[in-house]
Amino acid sequence: MDARTEELRDAHDVLSEWYAENLVGVLESMPVERAMLALFAEMTLVVGAEVADVGCGTGRLLPYLASRGLSPRGVDLSPKMVEVARREHPGFAYEVSDLRELPFEDASLAGVVCWFSLIYLAPDARERAFAELGRVVKPGGYLVTAFKHGDGTLHRNAPGSRVESFGIDFDRYWLSAREMEDRFATAGFALVFQGSTPAEEAEPPYGYMLVRRTDPRST
Repeated sequence: MDARTEELRDAHDVLSEWYAENLVGVLESMPVERAMLALFAEMTLVVGAEVADVGCGTGRLLPYLASRGLSPRGVDLSPKMVEVARREHPGFAYEVSDLRELPFEDASLAGVVCWFSLIYLAPDARERAFAELGRVVKPGGYLVTAFKHGDGTLHRNAPGSRVESFGIDFDRYWLSAREMEDRFATAGFALVFQGSTPAEEAEPPYGYMLVRRTDPRST
């Protein structure tokens, strides 16, 4: 594991209990996010029910995905996040894994959720990570992602930020919708829907994208 990935893992180990305490009920207050996940679920169920939340954190999305008829499992880089997810949302399968080396067989999933988990990918990690997502989603399956709009600039924590108060830091990259779409296209996905919400205070606009895995035999 490289130093950058180790820093990200260790930081989220530290943040795991804070996430568990402070993200309770957040999805219920975000209709756009629920709508995107519901659209993903409805379209994915035509293909199958087996899906993965890649970068699942505390597992907070899995009950909602299950309520929409899917059979979700969670994957996260942070062992502590996975530990919290098993405690807070039991009844689902969770594994510790790097996005660039997912623990799934080729074309074994009907869909994948990447909810603000692709924002940690450095430029030299993106090609492999997006290719890995393309590997595990079966032709006709779907992937839905939430991200932060930007120009790809590296972001670290500002002095006095909440995360800095924990004595940790880690890299984030806010990408443009164009780069996201291009990365997905290279990995074998076609755009189905995209949207965004306005920027709020110091936060950039949030982007949402639903893509479909194309069938290599049709190209």
